Amino acid sequence: MAHALRLAAQGLNTTAPNPRVGCVVVRDGKLVGEGWHAKAGEPHAEVHALRAAGDLARGATAYVTLEPCSHFGRTPPCADALIAAGVVRVVAAMADPNPLVAGQGMAKLASAGIETAVGLLATEARELNLGFVSRMTRGRPWVRLKAAISLDGRTALNNGVSQWITGPEARSDGHAWRARSCALLTGIGTVRDDDPQLTVRAVATTRQPLRVVVDGWLELRPTARVVEGGNTLVFTAVDDAERAAALRAQGADVICLPDGTGKVDLPGMFGELGRRGVNEVLVEAGARLNGALIRTGCVDELLLYQAPILIGDPARGLAVLPELTDLTGRRELEIVDSRRIGCDMRLLARFK
Repeated sequence: MAHALRLAAQGLNTTAPNPRVGCVVVRDGKLVGEGWHAKAGEPHAEVHALRAAGDLARGATAYVTLEPCSHFGRTPPCADALIAAGVVRVVAAMADPNPLVAGQGMAKLASAGIETAVGLLATEARELNLGFVSRMTRGRPWVRLKAAISLDGRTALNNGVSQWITGPEARSDGHAWRARSCALLTGIGTVRDDDPQLTVRAVATTRQPLRVVVDGWLELRPTARVVEGGNTLVFTAVDDAERAAALRAQGADVICLPDGTGKVDLPGMFGELGRRGVNEVLVEAGARLNGALIRTGCVDELLLYQAPILIGDPARGLAVLPELTDLTGRRELEIVDSRRIGCDMRLLARFK
């Protein structure tokens, strides 16, 4: 199963909106077939593994990182393929959270006389597909907020200058996290200050994530680099047909989604992204939008690159949050990973 998970990870940047899945076929203690899902619309991991195994799949055990599907989507059910191949046992790391499957795949296998088991390395399998699980169970993507910070928690000088707080290794690593994400999200303030492309450049990729801009007053210029080439979605709180038309003429999509206070409905925005098949969102924004996302409970974890430097006041912080008068109101996180990247430290901290 550990090997199947490593196989599944080869589809880290390409499977969305589908989950990342790997499969290993074993007969008489020997690996006879393996495969992983590479891209939506293409064969699933089980099909690749069974093709590799050929006749040796009969009487074998299949280890798969996610419960085999039991419904017709873009491809036929994998449960049917396993039954037809003659496997006698199927071990799944975790049940499929998709309501179209949700136990039906394993039940179909069991009804065909195949021995089944679920739960082997389930935690690791879930980590690999946090976004897919989130979208299936919560109706919204997994949201990861990324920032480069100094040791004193600053993200930019007071004049907005932030290039570069961290070293080239950390910046390259950040692009790897961009590549695995379905969408990159920023705010209009960051667009005004930095005019970012918001694309994957430092690592090889076969696709570019959707670019999302939160722009309450629809101030985004059609000439901004984040609009170039389309693949951009703008959420606004004002219904300005003329400005929206100018952005749409450049290939951007514009959605008016006010929250009743003149701002964008942030939870509603992530619900819309979930409906569009977005599994993981990487936020690269300024302190105000970061704070709003945290306050509204939209952020699942922080991805922080901390440089061994001090910037001092009045430089900009990570997030604008209400002042606390009592530490009982603090927001607690759990550090799930920490490692050195070049001269910097990378922390992955998850809200409890």
